[in-house]
Amino acid sequence: MFSDYNFTVTERFMRYVQINTQSDPHSTSFPSTEKQKDLSRILVKELREMGIGDAELDEHGYVYATLLSNTGKKTPVICFCSHVDTSPDCTGEGVKPVLHRNYKGNDIVLPDDPAQIISPAAHPYLLKKTGEDIITASGTTLLGADDKAGIAVIMDMVHFFVTHPQIEHGTIKILFTPDEEIGRGVDKADLEKLGADFGYTLDAGERGVFEDETFSADSVTIAFNGISAHPGYAKDKLVNAIKAASAFIESLPQNELSPETTEEREGFVHPVHISGIAEKVSVAFIIRDFNTAKLKEYEALLQQIVNETLKKFPGVTAAFEVKEQYRNMKEVLDKHPQVSRYAVQAIQRAGIQPVLSSARGGTDGSRLSFMGLPCPNIFTGEMAFHGKHEYVSVQDMQKSVETIVHLAMIWEEKG
Repeated sequence: MFSDYNFTVTERFMRYVQINTQSDPHSTSFPSTEKQKDLSRILVKELREMGIGDAELDEHGYVYATLLSNTGKKTPVICFCSHVDTSPDCTGEGVKPVLHRNYKGNDIVLPDDPAQIISPAAHPYLLKKTGEDIITASGTTLLGADDKAGIAVIMDMVHFFVTHPQIEHGTIKILFTPDEEIGRGVDKADLEKLGADFGYTLDAGERGVFEDETFSADSVTIAFNGISAHPGYAKDKLVNAIKAASAFIESLPQNELSPETTEEREGFVHPVHISGIAEKVSVAFIIRDFNTAKLKEYEALLQQIVNETLKKFPGVTAAFEVKEQYRNMKEVLDKHPQVSRYAVQAIQRAGIQPVLSSARGGTDGSRLSFMGLPCPNIFTGEMAFHGKHEYVSVQDMQKSVETIVHLAMIWEEKG
């Protein structure tokens, strides 16, 4: 079926990554940066040029589109979703993608900064990519494969079906979201407008990976309040919140419960931001575990450390705030086993051994699942994301296109 198909995913990807779409966690607007819409407008234009007449960009930066059913069967409406924004952790300004054809298994020295070397020693998945074509950035930016690989895959899937009208499928909805990287990706998504029954995000890594489980997540913000005084006359008056916050952070577990000391199904407590002055300091955490109930245990541990810290710094007070971020999608997906079963079958039909995995993070699908759209995650080939060593295999992206084409066909067959 794909032997004579000219994939468009690579050409699309190389164009999309050159558009700076970084989100901003400190912005109060939605989307957090207007530049995300620069790519979204292009996607709407390309969808309409492919005959998707209802493709639209709304005021909040969401792209909605419908690939109409061409079958006589009544089938569930399936959505494919990716996010347009890239991580604020590394600059996305002036991305220059570099295509390394027929990769030989060697170190990849990035041309604009030779100190940036992507090595198989640090990235062992590269050893499986010998003979494939690898795309990297040039050494001064991230690449943006997270998640422009997913966007390009979905766009090529649409192109495939438009150019192969004889292949039957049900109604397919397309959703491109902003601000996923800062945890706001579906804050203003209109699921009634979307009108899908089940969904899949395209935002996982290695070829064959299928994720139907994510962390559950909360955020915790702790504000330490001191008492300000002129430092020249501060004796017995100044109560320094900076020192209290520093002692608190120093008291966190050193050899456990942190991202740098955990793996697989282990959760963590992770300070991500600190700001303030002597009078007041705010410390922000993200709390993660596959077992939702454990979040309360971790938060209780933080509260205990706060209380112990306050005993050491008389006069300091603290405010403790918890906000729910997202929950483990498996709690929803287990009620709809066909969603995962069909995805695994699609991966197999694409000639790939499925790799069932749990995501040590979250996707838009985590929250979409609890909003009423069960939504696991499918591979795109994106690797080493959020940094200058990010890369993607052309062949992985093509196999992702094949997978979701097969997936749409399976839903039609089962209809």
